[in-house]
Amino acid sequence: MQGYGGGSYGPDGPRGLREQAREYALLPLRIFLGVTFIYAGLDKLTDSAFMSASGPGSIGGMMSGVRDTSAIPALVDLALKSPEGFGYAIAIGELAVGLGTLVGLWARLAALGGALISLSLWLTVCWQTEPYYYGNDLIYLMAWLPLVLAGAAVFSADTFLASRRRRSR
Repeated sequence: MQGYGGGSYGPDGPRGLREQAREYALLPLRIFLGVTFIYAGLDKLTDSAFMSASGPGSIGGMMSGVRDTSAIPALVDLALKSPEGFGYAIAIGELAVGLGTLVGLWARLAALGGALISLSLWLTVCWQTEPYYYGNDLIYLMAWLPLVLAGAAVFSADTFLASRRRRSR
């Protein structure tokens, strides 16, 4: 039986250490990505220089600087139509993804959002990074994929709500 915290008993009695480890394996990744994306979103929202169309440290300046080296210049052009709007969209998206991941609410959807944010940043901001493994957005994209596939098995609102639905049936 799996409860809010995952529990330690299966239908046939106590579960083995290996089975429990498998259940909790993605928890450190979920915590790291959740906290990191919450921090990134809050950092952007509270940085007036970032939320500007131009100037040092601005989203507009950064996007202008990577436009000619990105894999999808049209995506950068779209962001440059409203750099502040794009900055707010990224920051609020990161915040929503981080909170959903950390709490485990709609965990797969939150992870998909994180993967899409990381993919868009990899194809625009980090695309020109040589060698490729110096660019952090590709690594974040790969880190999101196990959570897209597996969701949040333990300590999650999704698991809590699912067990509540099962009990009410």
